[in-house]
Amino acid sequence: MRTAAETEVRRPSAVRALTTLLALTAAATVAVELLNWWYAPEQGFGLAVRTGWAMLRSLGFLLLIGHVRRGRTVARPFGLILAVTTVFAVGRLIVPRQGVPPLPGLLGFALLTALCAAVVWLLYRSPAVSGHLVRHRPRLVIDRSGISWRETPPRRPEVNGWLLTSRVAAFTYSPLMLVPALVAGGAVLDDRLTAVPAVLFWFAAGIVTSYAVLFCTAFLMRGKAWARVLLVAVTVVVLAVDLPLCWWLLGLDGLVRDGGPLLAAALTLYGLWRATRAERIGRAGLSERAR
Repeated sequence: MRTAAETEVRRPSAVRALTTLLALTAAATVAVELLNWWYAPEQGFGLAVRTGWAMLRSLGFLLLIGHVRRGRTVARPFGLILAVTTVFAVGRLIVPRQGVPPLPGLLGFALLTALCAAVVWLLYRSPAVSGHLVRHRPRLVIDRSGISWRETPPRRPEVNGWLLTSRVAAFTYSPLMLVPALVAGGAVLDDRLTAVPAVLFWFAAGIVTSYAVLFCTAFLMRGKAWARVLLVAVTVVVLAVDLPLCWWLLGLDGLVRDGGPLLAAALTLYGLWRATRAERIGRAGLSERAR
């Protein structure tokens, strides 16, 4: 069995290729957003907020590089959600309110989409990468030898990978609500002061959602069936609150640009379904063996 130090030194070529690809994707995210800002006919407050939020994803890719280099198991679901939401976040800004998108913006978006697709393919289809992403987060350990900070397996049973995907996808709910709420706040200050209570409610709902998701996913990782039901309910409430407010305060354009990324909710629900299905098949297999 290789030690942690050997794992750090002898990374497979596929892992090195993945880290390079992630660095290129982070750079492409910034470049495409700056290009879109340059060609945008209206460089207002809303575009600035959406552009800044999209560019923050470049930091997410840098964080993902660290997880990949350390062989963390969380890299796969984190990379999937980051790639999907990046495509939606950047794609919604390429299309202008009127007219045809500029050719440089379309070419940049196509390149970024291809990079994100390659990242997901390597994370989920490369045996070398899958064999590398097996390590857990380091923890503070107190034992007979003293106090140390080292990698230890989680105390709870290993959870299904689809549950991890659902967990990461659900953590995107709060920022995906707060960003359009901030955009709507700028519009309200201009000429719709009567909508201030709705905007404040939107902000509050986004903050409450973050705590609700944190509570659900904490018990979700412990295998509690009721936590899955509660996470589905939170997902439904998020969609019921966010999509109507996007349409009312930001119009059809805002519904597409800011409501579209909430397709991450589909990943949450799909991940829960796949995890439940896999567990049922596993229990059925154990029953057959017992007979």
